[in-house]
Amino acid sequence: MPPLNVLYVDDDPDIRELVSLSLELDGAIQVSTASGGRDALAQLDAGLKPDIILTDVMMPDVDGPTTLAAIRERGHLDAVPVVFLTARALESERKRFLAMGAMAVIIKPFDPTTLAAQVRRLHAQA
Repeated sequence: MPPLNVLYVDDDPDIRELVSLSLELDGAIQVSTASGGRDALAQLDAGLKPDIILTDVMMPDVDGPTTLAAIRERGHLDAVPVVFLTARALESERKRFLAMGAMAVIIKPFDPTTLAAQVRRLHAQA
């Protein structure tokens, strides 16, 4: 079975490391990281082909919703599921993110011991 390629986008280096470690413990998940929306878009434009994208919502350069919109504008990335990770736990926010085209919303703080299984389930549903 080929590895699941994940792109994780977050401006916080500590959270990027935590998410990367949590996912890579799975053994069959490979993680690429981006320090923000602009970095993620540059990597995607350079040919990165993730199976799923996880992105923080609030980032200083290009936020998660703007990143998602830019990803969808690139026709070849329409099928890549995008999942928001956010501390914004309000149901109205979750519904807004889903209406923007996010596949799911994972609320921070998340359980690092179950994150890989959660991401695998979401990818399987896509």
